[in-house]
Amino acid sequence: MTDAATYASITPRGDRDDFSITDLCAEFGVTARALRFYEDEGLIAPERKGTARVYSHRDRARLAWILRGKRVGFSLGEIREMIDLYDLGDGRRVQRQVSIERCRARIATLEAQKRDIDAAIVELNEFVDLVENRAAEEQG
Repeated sequence: MTDAATYASITPRGDRDDFSITDLCAEFGVTARALRFYEDEGLIAPERKGTARVYSHRDRARLAWILRGKRVGFSLGEIREMIDLYDLGDGRRVQRQVSIERCRARIATLEAQKRDIDAAIVELNEFVDLVENRAAEEQG
């Protein structure tokens, strides 16, 4: 699987006009089935040349958004809302603002979950220590 840096910034590909399903699967480490699913969900819209899907630079950029959003826990609905804001024609101002707000909210949620996980780990370690100490007392 590709790492987070792959999704950090989508580098434009000026060397080509379009991409095949195989190209995007290889670049992003996803399956053809996943790409067809995103198409069915209306998140990407490749053109058709016969039975072949032909993906545009826009589809490629949207796929990067989708994968980044999924990786950090956004629902497909939330991802759709954020990437669809690109088409407002306002120079992406609203898209950026909404994305920033959603990301900050997601960060807050993840930080709260991390605190809960850290507290659970401490409690479990204390319990393990208690059980081990009792076992040692009974044996010793």
